[in-house]
Amino acid sequence: MPSAPPPDAHNAPLDTAELTAFLQSVDAGSLSRAAAELGLPRATLSRRLDRLEERLGVRLLRRTTRSLAMTAAGEALYPRARHALEVLRETEAAIHPDGELRGTIRISVPPMQAGGFQAFLCSFLADHPRIRLEVSAGTPMVDLQDGRFDLALRAGPSLDPGLISRTLFRSRQIAVAAPGYLAAHGTPTRTADLSGHRCLTGYARGELPARHWPLTGGGVVRVDGPLTTNDLQLLRRAALDGRGIGLLPEQLIAGDLAAGRLCHVLPEIGSDVQIALLYPDRGFQPPAVRALIEALTVWARREFAGLMDATCTDTGSESPPAPPARPPAPPAR
Repeated sequence: MPSAPPPDAHNAPLDTAELTAFLQSVDAGSLSRAAAELGLPRATLSRRLDRLEERLGVRLLRRTTRSLAMTAAGEALYPRARHALEVLRETEAAIHPDGELRGTIRISVPPMQAGGFQAFLCSFLADHPRIRLEVSAGTPMVDLQDGRFDLALRAGPSLDPGLISRTLFRSRQIAVAAPGYLAAHGTPTRTADLSGHRCLTGYARGELPARHWPLTGGGVVRVDGPLTTNDLQLLRRAALDGRGIGLLPEQLIAGDLAAGRLCHVLPEIGSDVQIALLYPDRGFQPPAVRALIEALTVWARREFAGLMDATCTDTGSESPPAPPARPPAPPAR
């Protein structure tokens, strides 16, 4: 009896090793680095990529000796391959006898975090020794829809539509300055006065120096000054040292306001700000990712007790609830 003909390569099922080779190559940015991270010879990794492209009948990566970039087909495959492998890991975890959570969680966070958050992550790893965290700290906002990250911790007056948002903390940004600065440069009485003042600014969407501050009634006012940073503690320090007028979260400087070290100026300037955990609505979250979301929410409720609303909720693009009431005004001096 004659043997059956070999199956058409284009109809062969995708191989998890080949998908892993593709994902690792993209994440690593080079075949040599990806091969080292997977513990494979570079030639083996290349063969797996070749087989994957042959099965799909398309070029996924543009490879040269110095660069690696995805084609349009590769960009389409990347999030789907990531999701497919996560589903397989979920299935494996569900039938594993020890029941331990396992897997890799990729999270993007701002470059400066309080020590309490760092301690939380270390405690989470201690509680779940089979989970691996990949924490990327940086200014640019990552695209959560492309599948490279599972979660992102962000702060700002508004958050990306189309993502699930779990608010961890809400506050209000207000304009403040040290008494010494106001004595030397005068106290602004209208927003137009800011053109003659030194303003301490952050970054717009984490990428470009902010050149406008929001107005509570809508609109913005142009500002400029000697310092731009995404480090809130540095902004606070510069304001305390009399380097200029800063726009800072009210809860961060409540003690400074009460003690008279900083003064609230121009109440018509300010905006609500929230710290939130964002993730795409994919209809599936691996158990490890869900565990981190829940643990971080519980930690935030405890860490910010008394400074945040009573609940942390998941939303889509809904408007956040009103911010907490302002702290009492400082006593007359």
